[in-house]
Amino acid sequence: MQADLALRLEVEALYARYVALIDEGPLAALPTLFTDDALLKITSRENVDRGWRLALMLAESRAAIEDRVHAIENLSLTIPRRVRHIVTGLLLEQGNTTITAGANFAVFETLEGQQTVCFATGRYRDVLRRQADGSLLFQEKIAICDSALIRNSLVYPL
Repeated sequence: MQADLALRLEVEALYARYVALIDEGPLAALPTLFTDDALLKITSRENVDRGWRLALMLAESRAAIEDRVHAIENLSLTIPRRVRHIVTGLLLEQGNTTITAGANFAVFETLEGQQTVCFATGRYRDVLRRQADGSLLFQEKIAICDSALIRNSLVYPL
């Protein structure tokens, strides 16, 4: 029981760090939470249910995630916005070399001068891998949105 609780707290801390970096920054630190061969994907429930490999956002390595962050911070011409994540319902399954994790998410967005709206809801389906130094990193981070319709442009990872 003690080991299960320690693992749960460790995974919760990783999730908390992930959403804090997106919500509060620095966004440039986000890639440090991923393995070199990581997959970051945002898709819809419809795509998953139909077996379609389509993605709203896709990065197939840590380097691709770094490129995405660079584009957000330096190249994007978007209306200033704030996002806020709520993550709940964490479930874990420990394998031999990885941990499968899932959690519900809700992301709220506030565009400058406008009312806050619910931007997206869904479920994370993730694979975590322990590193040689003992830390846990995301090997796969897949956000499955309940709807394929996104209110505004998808700027930040979910």
